[in-house]
Amino acid sequence: MKVIFMGTPEFAVATLDAISQTKHEVVAVVTVPDKPAGRGLKLRPSAVKNYAIAHQIPVLQPEKLKSPEFLEQLQQLNADIFVVVAFRMLPEEVFAMPRFGTFNVHASLLPNYRGAAPIHWAVMNGETRTGVTTFFLNKEIDKGDIIDKIEVPIGDTMTTGELHDQLMSCGAELAVRTLNRIENGTITTISQESVDVSQIKPAPKIFKEDTFIDWNQSTRHIYNHIRGLSPFPGACTHIQNNEGIIENIKIFEAEIGDKSTLPAGTICINPPELLIIFTKDGCIAVKSLQIQGKTRLSTSDFLRGFRYENYILKAF
Repeated sequence: MKVIFMGTPEFAVATLDAISQTKHEVVAVVTVPDKPAGRGLKLRPSAVKNYAIAHQIPVLQPEKLKSPEFLEQLQQLNADIFVVVAFRMLPEEVFAMPRFGTFNVHASLLPNYRGAAPIHWAVMNGETRTGVTTFFLNKEIDKGDIIDKIEVPIGDTMTTGELHDQLMSCGAELAVRTLNRIENGTITTISQESVDVSQIKPAPKIFKEDTFIDWNQSTRHIYNHIRGLSPFPGACTHIQNNEGIIENIKIFEAEIGDKSTLPAGTICINPPELLIIFTKDGCIAVKSLQIQGKTRLSTSDFLRGFRYENYILKAF
């Protein structure tokens, strides 16, 4: 089939690459316009655009998905199907255009974890399994008819970064499988219309306030919070120096410590490599972190230069 691929980040590139190596033809990719980034604010292309250019695939970068010029470009390409991975919400004028419709690869087992951050929330919530789902697009976000799924276990120590890479690979496999089944006419879809919304778990965009650690929570809850936000954007906490200046710290790696009755948020430091923060029912041993304005370090490297006697040893 003739395919138009729509996506932006690295997660989408694996699927684009997998489709490009099949008998199906990627006639174009659609991605976001180049955006300024870095200190020089130079325009930076998306990961999908970089792949497309390297493999001589035409690239479309519309500012507006309903613009007549863009819709005309899509029509002229005469694709059989559109495949979407980590892109923008499409208007009906776009997703209804190809004869086989448009399907999306989503990084959860729908209907759970609809939304922008399904990988983060699955880990943060302590799930033991997730997966990838393909579904046909309709007018509502992540609510179209389900085509196929691949289930993936979540290890007890797995971070969002590690799960991201595993789901990226599975998503590519599932997209190719879905394309082949659509072409062969062997799909059986499952509707999401009868789903009880109150029973499903959402996956909204991660905001700054979602990253802060509440040390009055259980050790397990905090541990899942840390690994669910690692490596990006990082779970955050505050410390205060003796001059009253509050500094932000991001924690990327941790281990669950022993039970304790010390007050939640109490920090215990024992160089060269022990940094423990107490929770409601135990403690967390910090393994890597980043203090505001500095680079990410292992705890042992961090403690070499950290003058902890100048700080109030309480996280909040």
